[in-house]
Amino acid sequence: MNVLFPLLAVFIWSVNAIVSKLSATAIDPAAISFYRWLLALIILTPIALPGVWRQRAEIRRIWWRLFLLGLLGMVLYQSLAYYAAHSVSALFIGILNALIPLLTVLFSVVLLRLAPTRGIVAGSLISFAGLTWLVTAGHPQQLFQHGLGKGELMMLVASASYALYGVLTKRWSLTLPNWQSLYMQILFGVLMLLPGFLRAPDVSLTMKNIPLVIFAGLGASLIAPYLWIQGVLRLGASNSSLFMNLMPLITAAIAVIFLHEPLHGYHFVGGGMTLAGVWLAQRLKTPLRRKEIKPVVEAE
Repeated sequence: MNVLFPLLAVFIWSVNAIVSKLSATAIDPAAISFYRWLLALIILTPIALPGVWRQRAEIRRIWWRLFLLGLLGMVLYQSLAYYAAHSVSALFIGILNALIPLLTVLFSVVLLRLAPTRGIVAGSLISFAGLTWLVTAGHPQQLFQHGLGKGELMMLVASASYALYGVLTKRWSLTLPNWQSLYMQILFGVLMLLPGFLRAPDVSLTMKNIPLVIFAGLGASLIAPYLWIQGVLRLGASNSSLFMNLMPLITAAIAVIFLHEPLHGYHFVGGGMTLAGVWLAQRLKTPLRRKEIKPVVEAE
């Protein structure tokens, strides 16, 4: 039963990729970004605010870290996905989200001094080749002729932002309880999203976009992270991270069935290579350089 926690979290996040795509024709990206986190903030306030008040001295000390985490996790990662959904498919969003574990490992090599492994090197190369095949629809030479599209670049930055978010969270080891830390990050995120919301041409809520806001604000922002944390506590971070590989598969199934997105051969090739690289980086732990064992010279 423990596997249900990370599995349900990944399922909710996979559905959220579909929600991001649906939002492209239902609501302004700045509006859904703001409404989503405002809703999460309102729901969390009675739960987290008393503890936040008790921890106000500690929050003043580390506020800039909470601010940066809010920028990476709540503003850049989520908002860029909504903007990217105007030009990329839900399937592509799902595959790029599955790349986050590999990007997390790469950032960990730099920021956490994680020793490089053969899996990291080989996995990075394979995933890069798969991603190139995917974004060029099976014609990699186009990447050198036209470069990345706006939507693809946004999703790459979004995935990298969330990977950096995870690494910084581990490096800093914040002393605040999880919900209080999340609450402050969301609060900073709402404040940062407010200017874009005020400048948006249309921020009206309708019967068409209200369900999208509710799912994003409640399901993807609060319920899924709670389930994921419970899964990590029960199964460990390494075992739980393997479930992230299911995200593009679940997203693809939903996108094809409900959004009628076409599934082409380059999706199988590029997506498969990308996932294979992520899996290899996670599982192949052989050090890139083996320590040389100096022979023991016996005294005569």
